[in-house]
Amino acid sequence: MEHGFTGSPHDFGRHEPLPLGHLPATRYPDTRVEALDRRFTARQGNAAIERIATGFRWAEGPVYFPAGRYLLWSDIPNNRILRWLEDDGHVSVFRAPSNYTNGNTRDRQGRLLSCEHDARRVTRTEFDGRITVLIDRYDGKRLNAPNDIVVASDDSIWFTDPGYGIDGPYEGHTAESEVGRHVYRLDPASGQATIVADDFVRPNGLAFSPDEKLLYIVDSGATHGGPAHIRVFDVDGGKLRNGRVFAEDFAPGFTDGMRVDSEGNVWCSMGWADPAEDGVRCYAPDGDLIGKIHLPETCANLCFGGAKKHRLFMAGSTSVYSVFLNTTGAV
Repeated sequence: MEHGFTGSPHDFGRHEPLPLGHLPATRYPDTRVEALDRRFTARQGNAAIERIATGFRWAEGPVYFPAGRYLLWSDIPNNRILRWLEDDGHVSVFRAPSNYTNGNTRDRQGRLLSCEHDARRVTRTEFDGRITVLIDRYDGKRLNAPNDIVVASDDSIWFTDPGYGIDGPYEGHTAESEVGRHVYRLDPASGQATIVADDFVRPNGLAFSPDEKLLYIVDSGATHGGPAHIRVFDVDGGKLRNGRVFAEDFAPGFTDGMRVDSEGNVWCSMGWADPAEDGVRCYAPDGDLIGKIHLPETCANLCFGGAKKHRLFMAGSTSVYSVFLNTTGAV
């Protein structure tokens, strides 16, 4: 095993503002990318963690668009979506107001899908900029505040609706819940929604395995006295079966968003408790924790991107970070 990270907040120079670019005291190999198991082969020896953008209140929902070589992410409390251009690092406002959008992803046609807290809906941005509402109600009742979203190869859309956006005004607005806190699937042919999981306290990030036979779903119910774990389900057509706990060693912190690499490893955000645990974790398909990426801030979500899908982008509280890896994203 390789253990090169001390866990001290001073390793990041937190007493001084962090600049853009490589983090302070960077040396190859970057010990802040920590291998805990010989199966963690993702670390690229001559690549380090970079801070590519900063100045946000709560960064979330990163998604990379290869056709334009840019990254989008939400700055939820500031009610906007930002865009970072990979060719020159330019950051601009992509959409404001954004209805306090949280999670984002691409569909299989390359269009932006977004979970809007304030409008309590899931939308698609068409190529000409028009916004199509995909769902805002279930069984005639308003959704809570959709949170995170993924798309399967059959074009079905799967999303979580934990309701954080109606808990208060900071990331949406205060409102009463009209439906349970569920996980939904939108059928690509009919556009109809079905509940695929209804026993979560706060369903949050979700991701398919590379073969789409498994769906991983975070329960961040620790924010309301519930669990802090990842569950995994067998995907049976449009239904989920055989739910079980995949990883649960997060308390007193918790995970929020996640992605899966081409080898089936699960990469998830981490934070909210011990600063030495802030960042990203990597779990092998059998649930073993095999690696960590240490960041100077709580991480909310992440995505793979870049021309070769081997650059990991991490939404870390007030900033966005990236690191090149020796693995690629599953999608």
